[in-house]
Amino acid sequence: MERYQEKFEEWYTNELFDNETKAELEKIKNNENEKKERFYKDLEFGTAGLRGIVGVGTNRMNKYTVGKASQGLAEYILKKGGEERGVAIAYDSRHMSTEFSEQAALILNANGIKTYIFESLRPTPELSFAVRKLNCIAGIVVTASHNPPKYNGYKVYWEDGGQITEPTDKEIITEVNNITDFSKIKTITKDEAVKKGLFNVIEKEFDDVYLKEIQKNIINKDAIKQAADKLTVVYTPLHGTGGKIAKALFADMGLKNVYIVKEQEEPNGDFPTVSYPNPEDPKAFEYALKLAKEVNADIVLANDPDADRIGVFVKHNGEYIALNGNMIGLVIAEYLISQKKEKGLLPENPALIKTIVSSNMTNQICEHNGIKMFEVLTGFKNIAAKIRKFETEHTYNSVMGFEESYGCLIGNHARDKDGIIADMMLCEIAAYYKLQNLTLWDALLKMYEKYGYYLEGQIPVTLEGIDGAEKIQNMMTKMRNNPPTKLGKYKVLKIMDVSTGKEKDLETGEEKDIDLPKSNVLRYSLENDCWCAVRPSGTEPKIKFYMGIKSDSVNNAKKDLEELTEVMREYTK
Repeated sequence: MERYQEKFEEWYTNELFDNETKAELEKIKNNENEKKERFYKDLEFGTAGLRGIVGVGTNRMNKYTVGKASQGLAEYILKKGGEERGVAIAYDSRHMSTEFSEQAALILNANGIKTYIFESLRPTPELSFAVRKLNCIAGIVVTASHNPPKYNGYKVYWEDGGQITEPTDKEIITEVNNITDFSKIKTITKDEAVKKGLFNVIEKEFDDVYLKEIQKNIINKDAIKQAADKLTVVYTPLHGTGGKIAKALFADMGLKNVYIVKEQEEPNGDFPTVSYPNPEDPKAFEYALKLAKEVNADIVLANDPDADRIGVFVKHNGEYIALNGNMIGLVIAEYLISQKKEKGLLPENPALIKTIVSSNMTNQICEHNGIKMFEVLTGFKNIAAKIRKFETEHTYNSVMGFEESYGCLIGNHARDKDGIIADMMLCEIAAYYKLQNLTLWDALLKMYEKYGYYLEGQIPVTLEGIDGAEKIQNMMTKMRNNPPTKLGKYKVLKIMDVSTGKEKDLETGEEKDIDLPKSNVLRYSLENDCWCAVRPSGTEPKIKFYMGIKSDSVNNAKKDLEELTEVMREYTK
C-alpha cells in the first residue's frame, strides 16, 4: 500500500478524526487521484508558514494541519520563554479564517501562552504593527492573500513584526515537524482561557492607534487640504479586510470625494464579483472602473483581501491606465525621496530596499538623490530582515522598501508590505499633482524623461499538483544546464545563480560571490541595463519569468519588452 493510501486509511478509521472529516473522506474514497493529491505529502510548513487548499487531508488546510502548526509554534515560543509576551493574531475574510485563528489562539493558550486576537478581520499590515506595538514574541495571520477562494494560509511573524526568517524559520519548522501525533496537540476551552487571562481581544479602538501612526508619514498636508474638494477617489477592498480601515483613513485625511465599490465592500470568502481577488489583475477592477467612469475619478485603488498589496488605475486624457507594481513603487519612491529631501526630512544614512526582480529605475532614483540602495531576494520578509539588520548594526535608516508584486512599506510602523499606507501615499501624491494640473501618469512620464524609459513585465506559469512541481523543477534545471549567451537582441553580460551564491561575468569568465541567501533563482544581466530572471514562486504552484528593459521612448520600451517577453516565453514550453 502506498503512503497516500495508508494516510487516507488512518484518517478514515482513527477515532482522533471527527465525523465531519470522515464524511468528507467518504465522498472521495473511490477517487484515487483525489486521495493521492490530498495525502501524498504533508502540507509543508515553509519559511512563511502554511498555504494550501482548504479541505481534509495531510496536504490541505484544516483543523488538524493548523493544529500541528500551532502546537509546533507553541513549543518554540516556550523554549524562547516568550509565553508572557504573547502572540498577536489576525485573520481575513476567507473560508475558515475565523475558525483557524481562534483554534490557533486556544492551542497557544493551552500551552500557557497569552494571545491577543483582533475582534474581527483585519489587514495583515495592522497585525505586523500590533506585534511591535504590543511587544509580542510572535504574530499569526490567517490568510491566503490574493490566492483563489479555495485557498487559505497561516503566516507566522516574529517579534520585530516581520515574517520569520533564518534561523527562526528553520527552528520553528523543526518543532512543527516534530509533531507527528495529532493527539499531542493541546486544547483548552475558550471560557477557561479567558478566565486565566490567556485569551485577549484587540478591540476596534486599536485601529485609531494604527491610523494615527501611518498618518505621521504624510509629507504635504496642505496639498491634501487644498485638493480635498477637487480630487476624486474610487476604492475597492475586493471583499477583503481593507474596507472599514481605508474608509476611516480617507475620512481622517479630509478627502471629500471618495467612492467605495458597494458590490465589493463587504467581506466575502467566495469573492463573488471577481474570478481572482488580485489587484495585479486588471479584471479585478471591472466594478471599480465602471464606478470611476460614472464619478470621473482621478485615481482608482484596490487592496487584496488581506490589504497588504495595492493595485492602481489613473485617469489620463480621459482614459484609465493601469500602473504595474514597479510603476507604483517608483512613483511613490520618487515623490517620497524628493519631497523629504527638499524639506530636509530625510534621516541620516537613508536607504531604499528593493527585490532583485524589481525595476532598475530604482537605482537611478537613489543615485540621483544620494540614497543608498539595497537588493534582496523576492519576498517582503527579506526587506524586513534588511531593515532589522540596519537597526541592529546602527548603519542605515530605511525610507522605503518595495517589490514589483504590488507591495511597499513606507516608514517604520510595520515590517511587512502595507496596502493601507500605500492608499494614503498615492492619494497624497495624486493631490499634490492635481494642484499642478498633472496626473500620476504625467508624473511617471516626467520620471521616464529624467531617468530613462524603463519597463518591466512577467510571465507567470501555473502548474499545480505533483506533475506541476516536477515540470517547474525541470524548467529550472534546463535553464541551468543550457545558459544563454544572448536573449533576443541583447547580449547576456552576467548570470547570477542564487542557488550557488555566484555571479559569472560571461565576458571575463570571472565568478564572484553574491551577498544573498541561497535560493532557486536565476538572473541575467543584459546590455543597456536590461535584465531577465526566473524563479519558482514560494507561495503558489507557479514559476515566474521576469523581464526588464530600458529604451529611448515609451513606444520603443513597449516594443522592446514585447520582443524580450516572446524570447522568454520559449523557456516556458
